[in-house]
Amino acid sequence: MGQVPPPTGACTEDEEDVVVAADAIATPAPDAGDPELAVQQRKGKRKKKKRRRRRKRPTEQEVAARRSVLRWACPGREAVGDHEAGDVGRRRPRVAVELHAHSAFSDGSLSPADLVERAHRNGVKVLALTDHDTMAGVPEAVEAAKQYPIRIIPGVEISAVHSPSGDEMSAEEPVHILAYYGAWGPAKPQELERFLAIIRDGRYARAKQMLQKLKDLGMPMKLEDVCKIAGNGVAPGRLHVARAMVDAGYVENLRQAFSRYLFDGGPAYATGSEPNGKSVVQLVCRTGGVAVLAHPWALKNPAAVVKDLKAAGLHGIEVYRSDGKVSGLSDLADTYNLLKLGGSDFHGRDDKEEPDVGSVDLPVLAVLNFLEVAKPIWHNAIREMFASISKRTTDLNGSKRLRRASSAGNFCILCLSSEDQGLTHAP
Repeated sequence: MGQVPPPTGACTEDEEDVVVAADAIATPAPDAGDPELAVQQRKGKRKKKKRRRRRKRPTEQEVAARRSVLRWACPGREAVGDHEAGDVGRRRPRVAVELHAHSAFSDGSLSPADLVERAHRNGVKVLALTDHDTMAGVPEAVEAAKQYPIRIIPGVEISAVHSPSGDEMSAEEPVHILAYYGAWGPAKPQELERFLAIIRDGRYARAKQMLQKLKDLGMPMKLEDVCKIAGNGVAPGRLHVARAMVDAGYVENLRQAFSRYLFDGGPAYATGSEPNGKSVVQLVCRTGGVAVLAHPWALKNPAAVVKDLKAAGLHGIEVYRSDGKVSGLSDLADTYNLLKLGGSDFHGRDDKEEPDVGSVDLPVLAVLNFLEVAKPIWHNAIREMFASISKRTTDLNGSKRLRRASSAGNFCILCLSSEDQGLTHAP
């Protein structure tokens, strides 16, 4: 038998696998009763495990940001949150915040209440319900959240298009704007609802166009079936058409429906009556919301879109995804001084590849930056709401006006959120 190779501990990491293989061939199995060899093996395993468990210690700024976010997310419960998370000086100061999730009120599969429950199970402390072109599911989400230490941000994902250089007729590209409102909702709810209703009506026309294109491709389906899948009162979207295609046996799954027919510009793709992205951003700002561009990585030219929308008042863009940060978009956000946000875009499709609600690791400093921008906007929205109430009651005396304003305020709280203690004191 040849000379035994040196112990693996004397080799570099690149050589280690080769030497181990050589040992297995050139030497017999080590004596199980050799105590010295057993000790060396245990030490080597412990060292490897120690390296894998090593984590970056959070900075003082991150720890302070986490406490501020928890004070806002769970008023009166921040101490409990710290205890649940362990020693923040030893662990990464993450607060699970979900800023992009859908319910059955648009193209999600879960009811708002079930979505809140799932988010709570996943450790989410803040959940923004952002259904497509509707806020109808927000009251149910708020009511369900009263059972858990979780805060609901009333939101909506608004469908729009972007036209280069403001030319409405050339190369329109679909874009989506996320709007985040304070606990009392939009400052001008009627204006926002009228705007969204027009878009929802356009969804029915769009569904008809998609079904006609699919019929021309040899895949006939009925609009009634698509609307039944969407649910009562829910404007149909591409996902509902895709589900109808699966039910009809034209495709094997939703992914195939989109990759072959329904993708942007695909053979069965159609647009509705979506407004220009700039007008959507301006509307969100006018109604007391924070405007954020959703999934910019899907755009053909995100830089051009961001530049135009920033001029209209855009506050941020999605940068963080379940698979990490998109570095190019992070640089783009820095260029235009925009918030860096993100979310799972959860729909509950029973797709193994779909990120779960709360799965995006949004840095706590990004959440704090979001709140520092959002809180003044939300405060102004509340002031506008009460100013509007006061203006509409000029025919009443002071005491009646005050009682009426108070009743309206209580109604807003009932519909949109519980008492918003965290908004009264910005960190």
